[in-house]
Formats: sequence, C-alpha cells, structure tokens
Amino acid sequence: MRIAFYAPLKSPDHPVPSGDRQMARMLIEALRLSGHDVHIASQLRAFSREASDAAYWGLRQQADAEIARLRRTWAKHGPPDAWFCYHPYYKAPDLIGPALAAEFAIPYVTAESSHSSRRNEGARRLAQNAVAAGARQAAVNICFTTRDREGLEEAIPGGRFAMLAPFIDVGRFQIPSGPKPNEARLIAVAMMRPGDKMDSYRMLAAALRLVADIPWTLTIVGDGPSRAEVREAFAGFPAERLDWAGEHAPAAVADLLCGSDLYVWPGCGEAYGLSYLEAQAAGLPVVAQATAGVPEVVRNGETGLLTAAGDIPLFAEAIRRFLGDDALRAEFGQRARRFVLEERSLAAAAQRLGAIFDAFVRRAA
Repeated sequence: MRIAFYAPLKSPDHPVPSGDRQMARMLIEALRLSGHDVHIASQLRAFSREASDAAYWGLRQQADAEIARLRRTWAKHGPPDAWFCYHPYYKAPDLIGPALAAEFAIPYVTAESSHSSRRNEGARRLAQNAVAAGARQAAVNICFTTRDREGLEEAIPGGRFAMLAPFIDVGRFQIPSGPKPNEARLIAVAMMRPGDKMDSYRMLAAALRLVADIPWTLTIVGDGPSRAEVREAFAGFPAERLDWAGEHAPAAVADLLCGSDLYVWPGCGEAYGLSYLEAQAAGLPVVAQATAGVPEVVRNGETGLLTAAGDIPLFAEAIRRFLGDDALRAEFGQRARRFVLEERSLAAAAQRLGAIFDAFVRRAA
C-alpha cells in the first residue's frame, strides 16, 4: 500500500534527536520492510506547550493550509492508500489526516495514540476531542502499551485496536566476543530536559550516593537545556566516577552500551523508553522503576530489576545487588539480549505490522 506518514509531535526529519523521532523513523522502516511504500505527508509540527484556545486555533489554521496543499496534490496525482499517524495526543493532535482520509475515502491509522480523561479540561479539551475523533475514525489504533490501549478503550468503547510491542533496530548491537572485564561500568542514556527526565537524573544521583562505598563509574550519554541542573544533581561525586559523554550518534551510543555493565535509569513518567531496549540488546541488565510504560520493555526478575516508584533506597539496593554478583549480572544480561533480539527487533515489528494491515487496513481500503 502507498502510505502517507505523519508525526504531529516531531517529524522523522526533525533535527533534534529524541525517542519520538527514533520511533517514527523505525516505524517507517518497519512499514517498508513489510512491503509498503511510505512517504512523509507533512512536516507540520502540531505541538503546543501552551494550553490556550488561541494556540489550538493557530495550529488549526496551519493544518487547514496543509489540508488544502495535500488536497491539490492528491487531486492531481491521486491519493495514497492510507494515512498513518504516529503519536497523536493532547499536546500534538493530528489536525490533518482525519479530514483528508474522510474526504478521499482512505483508511486512517494511528500508532501510539493516547487519551487521558484528566486532560478533558479547559483549552486542552479541544485537542483531546480531536485525538478521540481520530481514534474513533481509525481503521485500527496500534497501541504500544497496555496503558495506552486501556485509556483509548475507555474513551472509545467501540474502537478498533491492535498491539505492537515497542521495538528497535538491533543491527548496531554487536557484543565483542569473550567475557567482559568486571569494571562496574554503569551507563544512562537520556536527554537533559525539565520534567520527568530531570526527575530521573535527580533520583539516579540520590541512589548512587547510597552505593558510594562500592566501586563504580557512570557514563552519562545525553545533552539538552537542563545540562547545568543535571551536573548540579551529581555535584560532590569524585570527577573520576563520572564520564560526561554528551550527545552521540546512534552507532556511537550502541558502542558505549556494549562496553558497559549495567543500565541504570529510573524512568520517571517514561512512555516506555527505547533506551531500555537498546541497553538490553547490548547485553546489559536494567535497573529501573516499575512505573508508567517501563514494564512493557523490561521483564522484572528476568532482564532487569524494577523497583517501586520513588523508592530511592530500593533502587540503590538493586544496583548494589547487580554490582556484587557477576554471575547474576551475566545471567540477566544474556536473557535481556535474547529477549530483544528475538521479540523486539525491527524484523519482528515488520511482521507484526504486516499482519495488522492485513487484518484491519486492507479490509477498509
């Protein structure tokens, strides 16, 4: 099928790296691997930090201009066979696809759409209504987590849903042969920005202070507007314990992960966190919290240890447990790598997407 792909939060071509951009790119690749012809329909970023009617209607005007542009193009060259929208939610609704899909009688598809009744207030209600209307119209809503599916099902009881587990391109993760030396190398990969990411950095720093009596080094991969606040959170640690790696290209991040021993990231508010899958693909056990979407990508007691939300001493104890037991760390790491390579690869996602399209989208075309 010819698929028009749109990501209202962040285009796959956006210059700033993030998990959203990465997943958008991987979805395109998975769709292509499953036999579809995919092109990016629009670069419009329909993201609004400000909760106001003015902000929403300003985005709506921009979206109307894109609808008019695409209408002219499709009238001249023919419409695609389907519209695929990745990650519409209350801060970034799809204000383009539903109207065009209805006008040209093509299936509308969402992936990682989310809906929360807590947002049905004030100016955000307009965007929430648009997300709900799109999900209601969709031939299928592809959900990455049980939490997202439950939120959509509550809002749209008669909707159509399918599950697709979060996935990554595993090709970059080639572990060197032979046993790793035990150097207690911890690693975390995350953008440095306010909110949940900053909360995770602060929690990680607090937990590491509780295991300062044992040897370890921490590599921090990432950058962003909260760089100074992150460094302040880790103030007081000896300089030799911290490696501020900064931002790196995906291949370099894979190399850093493959050269480490344990992935440590609390995951406050994480939708799921692709970095957890990348760490496990590199053969690393994970220490994180059993919160939000993290349990969708880390198997507690098998590929990592997930601690209660906000429990800093328990998080620190999980780190201590792994660093004090080489055999345990190796066992979890082997299971982690096998889990991602066998179940969460790009190839597995392409196969699943093909089945979803056969079951829902081709039927509606």
